[in-house]
Amino acid sequence: MNKDLFKFSHFDNEGEGNDFIALMGPEGDDEAEKKHLPKELPILPLRNTVLYPGVVIPITVGRDKSVKLIKDAYKKDKIIGVVSQKDANQDDPDLNDLYPIGTEAHIIRMLKMPDGNTTAILQGRRKIELKESLLTTPYLVCVVHQVVDEKPRKNREAKALIDSIREIAGKIIDLSPNIPSEANFALKNIENPNFLMNFISSNLNVSVAEKQNILITTNFFDKANLMLIHLNNELQHLELKNQIQSKAKTDIDRQQREYFLQQQMRTIQDELGHDSTEKEIEALRKRGNEKKWDAKIHKAFNKELDKLMRSNPSAPDYSITFNYCELLLELPWNEFTKDNIQLNKARKVLDNDHFGLEKVKDRILEYLAVLKLKGDFKSPILCLYGPPGVGKTSLGKSIAEAIGRKYARMSLGGMHDEAELRGHRKTYIGAMPGRIIQAIKKAGKSNPVFVLDEIDKLGRDFRGDPSSALLEILDPEQNTAFYDNYVEHEFDLSKVMFIATANTLDTIQPALLDRMEIIEINGYTIEEKIQIAKKHLVKKQILEHGLKNSDFKISDKVLEYLADSFTRESGVRTLEKRIASLARYRAKQIVGQEPFDARIDERFIDKVLGKYKVEKEIYQDNSFAGVVTGLAWTSVGGEILFVESKTTKGNGKLTLTGQLGDVMKESAITAMTFLKAHADYLGIDPLVFDQYDVHIHFPAGAVPKDGPSAGITILTSLASWFTQRKVRKNLAMTGEITLRGKVLPVGGIKEKVLAAKRAGINEIILCDVNKKDIQDIGEQYTGKLNFHYVTNMLQVLDIALTKEKVKNPVKFEVKIKDDKDK
Repeated sequence: MNKDLFKFSHFDNEGEGNDFIALMGPEGDDEAEKKHLPKELPILPLRNTVLYPGVVIPITVGRDKSVKLIKDAYKKDKIIGVVSQKDANQDDPDLNDLYPIGTEAHIIRMLKMPDGNTTAILQGRRKIELKESLLTTPYLVCVVHQVVDEKPRKNREAKALIDSIREIAGKIIDLSPNIPSEANFALKNIENPNFLMNFISSNLNVSVAEKQNILITTNFFDKANLMLIHLNNELQHLELKNQIQSKAKTDIDRQQREYFLQQQMRTIQDELGHDSTEKEIEALRKRGNEKKWDAKIHKAFNKELDKLMRSNPSAPDYSITFNYCELLLELPWNEFTKDNIQLNKARKVLDNDHFGLEKVKDRILEYLAVLKLKGDFKSPILCLYGPPGVGKTSLGKSIAEAIGRKYARMSLGGMHDEAELRGHRKTYIGAMPGRIIQAIKKAGKSNPVFVLDEIDKLGRDFRGDPSSALLEILDPEQNTAFYDNYVEHEFDLSKVMFIATANTLDTIQPALLDRMEIIEINGYTIEEKIQIAKKHLVKKQILEHGLKNSDFKISDKVLEYLADSFTRESGVRTLEKRIASLARYRAKQIVGQEPFDARIDERFIDKVLGKYKVEKEIYQDNSFAGVVTGLAWTSVGGEILFVESKTTKGNGKLTLTGQLGDVMKESAITAMTFLKAHADYLGIDPLVFDQYDVHIHFPAGAVPKDGPSAGITILTSLASWFTQRKVRKNLAMTGEITLRGKVLPVGGIKEKVLAAKRAGINEIILCDVNKKDIQDIGEQYTGKLNFHYVTNMLQVLDIALTKEKVKNPVKFEVKIKDDKDK
C-alpha cells in the first residue's frame, strides 16, 4: 500500500495561516449531497493516480493548462472534475485520451511551493461520467453526469466482506515498515463501507488501469471481491519479502556466529595442544612432498592445499577439498609390487588352489615367463568364460598369490551407471571416485590382479552404458591415461592385470569382447569333482564345522555317488553345499551324543539329503521307432535330450512342441525338407508326407530349448519313424544340419560327451570338425566311448539306423489321387 497517502500534512501559505489538513474525509457528507452537480466541469487530467470519492490527495500541477485550471477554479467555486489519463506520456490529452469515469473534486487548498511548482489539495466527492467535450482551450471543459454506486446491503455477507478487507489491510500496515502505525487507527475509525473501500483502493500498489477498474465498478460485492484479490496479492508479496529478508539476516548472523566460534575453537585447540586446521594442511603438504609422483600431480595437489588455507573450515567446500587431497595422497601413483617370478612356485600355488583348468594355468605361466625375460610387459586382459561354480572368481586370487601381487575385485553384475566406473565430478553433493580408483586405492599398488566379476551381467539405462566405459579401461592402448571424473587427473592402469569372468559371451558388447583374450573353462567331470571334493571341499567343511578328520570320513566311491545323484551342475558349488549339509548333521550327532559311524556311506547320504536327489536322464532302449537320444549344453553342464516323432492322418502339417526356440524350430523344418528330398534313398513313399501330419516333441516341456545342435537328432528321429527302423543301441548325437546335407560343428562338446558317459551312452555321432574338441578332453575321460565323425547327413542315417524294423511297425496307408480327385 502507498505509504505517503497515509500521512497527515502541514502546509504553510502566506496570508492564510496554518491549518491542519487530513488526507481523508467522509464521502458523501450532507453538504456535498445537497449541492447540485454542475452540468459542466473543467477537467483536470491525472497522470499516475486515481482520485476516489471521499479521499483527499495532494496533486503537483506542472502543465500550463492544469495550472490555469486550478487557479481559475480556486477563485470561483473550487469545484473541478478529476479524470485519469489512459497514457501517462500524453502531455495534452483530449476527451478520447481520458477514462470515461472520474471524480468530482473540491480544491481544499492551493499552495505555491519553494521550487516554483503549484500543489493542490483535492478531496473527491462524487463519481462522474464524461459525456462530451465543450471546450479544449484554455483547458478541457466537459458535460458530466453523476454515477451512483450501489449501496451495500446490511447483511452478514456484506459485513464479512468489509471485515475481511479491513483485516487484510491492517495486516499489510503491520508488515510494512514504511507505513505509520497511525494508519491502523484511521482504518478502524472509518464506518462507511464505500468510503473504506475507496480509501484502501487509493492506497493500493497496483497500476492506474487496475485502480480505474475498481473506480468504475458500481456493484458493491464485485468491487469488494476485486479489492480482496489485490489485497491478498500484496499481503503475500509482503510476507515473502519479509521472509527473505529475515532468512538473509539469519544466515549472516549464523555465519558471524560460526566465525567467532571457529576462532574460539582454534584458541582452545592451541591451548590443549591439538592440531589446528593449519597444522593438518601442513601435514598433508609434508606427505605430498615425500610422495613419489609426477610433478604435474604434485603441483595440482599443492594448489588444492592453497585453496584449503584460504577456505573457512566450516564451509561445505572445505571438507570436499580436504577429502580430495587425502585421496590424491592415498592413491599409489607409480607404486608397484615387485614381481617375484618363479615359475615352479607359481605352478605349485595354482595347482594347490585349483584342480584342472590347465589352459588358464598355462596362459598365466606364459605371461610370467615373458615378464621375467622382458622386465616390462603390458598385462594381458583375460576373460574366463564358463558355467557357474567352476572357480573363475577364486582363480583370480590364486593368480595374485602365484605372482606375488595385490588382489582387487569388483562385481559388475547389475551395474547400470557409468559413474560407478568413472566416478562423479566433485561439484555434485556426495561425489566420490569410481570403483576402479577405489579398488586401486584399497590395493595400495598400481599393478594388482584386478578381477572384473560377472562382466556379462552389466546393465544399461538412461544413466549411461558401463560396458562402453570399460572399453577404455580394458584397452592397453588407452588405459595408460585412465581419466576418473573425481580425480580429474590421468591414472596409469596399463600395469594392472585385468581378469574378467562371464557365464556367457552373448550379452557382452562385441567391441568389449574384442579387447579380451577369451579362455573357456569347461565344466568338471565326475572324476575331477571327486578330486576337488577330496582335496578342498571336504577339508574346508570339516574345518568350518569344528569337526575332526576322524569324525568325517568319505571315500571316492561315496563322493561319486554324492556328486552324480545329488548335484546337477558343471561346477562344484552345489556339491560343497551337500557336503556342508552332511557335516552339519554329523556335528548335531556329536553334540547330541548320538552313536554314529565315522564313515559316510550311501545310506547316510540318502537319509540326510533324500529330498535333494536329482533324477538323471538315463538312456532308454531302442525298441521304439522315432525316439533318438541327442546331446544338449546347458548353463549347468551337458545333458542328454530325447527327440520323439509321430504321425497322424492329415495333410502334411508339421507340429513342434517342448517350448522350442526359433533356431530349433528352423532345424526341424530343415530336417523335414531334407527327408522329403531324399525319400527315395530311405525307401519312403513321397505321398506319405502329404497325407500325414507330423508331430515332433522334446520331453521336459517346461524347460526352454534352443540352438542348432539338435539338427541331426531331429533328422534321425523323423527317418526312424517313417522307415520304422530301429536306431542303433546306446547311441547319441549332436550336430547342425543344412539343406545341402552338410553336418556343421557345434559347441559344448566336453559337457555333452561327459553327459553321454554318465547316461550310459557308448557311441556318439559328431561333425568331423569337432574331432579336435575330443582330443582336448583327454583319453582318461573318453577311452570307453566310440566316436563317429561325419560330414553329411546321409552318413548320419547310415550309422544311426539299423536294418531291423521295430516290433509291430506302423503301416502308412497312402491314397493315390486320380484326375477326378484333382
